[in-house]
Amino acid sequence: MSEESVKQWAAELGFDDCRIATAKIATHASDFHEWLADGRNGDMAWLERNPGRRADPREVLPGCKSVITLAINYYTGRSPFPEGHPEDYRIARYSWNNDYHDLVEKRLAEFNTKLVELGGTQRYYVDTGPVLERDFATDAGLGWNGKSTVQIHRHLGTWFFLAELLTTLDLTPDTPFGDHCGKCTRCITACPTQAITSPHKLDARRCISYLTIENKGPIPLEFRRAIGDRIYGCDDCLDACPWNRFAKLSHEISFQPRHEIFSHKLRDFLSMTVEDFRTVFAKSPIKRIKRPAFLRNVCVALGNTGTPKDLPALEIASQDPDPLISEHAQWAIGEIQHRLGTEN
Repeated sequence: MSEESVKQWAAELGFDDCRIATAKIATHASDFHEWLADGRNGDMAWLERNPGRRADPREVLPGCKSVITLAINYYTGRSPFPEGHPEDYRIARYSWNNDYHDLVEKRLAEFNTKLVELGGTQRYYVDTGPVLERDFATDAGLGWNGKSTVQIHRHLGTWFFLAELLTTLDLTPDTPFGDHCGKCTRCITACPTQAITSPHKLDARRCISYLTIENKGPIPLEFRRAIGDRIYGCDDCLDACPWNRFAKLSHEISFQPRHEIFSHKLRDFLSMTVEDFRTVFAKSPIKRIKRPAFLRNVCVALGNTGTPKDLPALEIASQDPDPLISEHAQWAIGEIQHRLGTEN
């Protein structure tokens, strides 16, 4: 069995890097258990199910001997907005277009078919399965885990998706690349909510990505102003990484900014019906948080950046039958009025 053949297949399928790790208990399994015990996963209860299984791929796939780790570049430039747009909101870069799961899982399925022909049995995931993928990516030399807990690649920076195939094929592992963050703490400094509590320690409950995506309820008052103009996720710790100077534009069309998402002004989103939301965000990862949580985020951003021109739309939203929308709209109105000095 040629490991070079495996890597050649990965390149042919459009992956930007492919490296191999030995299947074993994840290097930071104990840290993961401690993170869960401290409740730093917030409401992401699925992470608490079978944590031992998540830390050992051999429990996920009996007979697993190797983990094929893969990277795919999604960097599409600095701005997703058309020329002349006020650029009055931010969305995490990975969700500028279609849901990457659909694209990457299709390629993993094709990869799996090739490995089956060699006699392998596989399980494959793109951040959806019970595997501590960054540990195995680091073991394989597919970058290293940065102080923000984001994986960093020497050629792609922070702008790539991780995927992996657990396999029963016994493949020769690659050599780790090592940690190359040095004394740099730019990602820690950049975090608007101090969610990176110390190097390699992240409290998801403070993270804007968690607050605007995974969190299903109200956004805590203590974090609303720090969210700024972000309406889905946050890239600040990724943007801050100096290794991004090596990042190159992705040629994958599915990752390019979608016009329907970035042609709106921020307040325009508030007039979206359920059907409008489904249409604009069809096939987008944003669709999974549904309209109420998305408009919650929009209201917070307007509260932080809005002007008197935004008040009529917020007044209508403040009467929305969904309390998640109405409460955040009322908060936003109060914030704008406070800046104007016209609060009641």
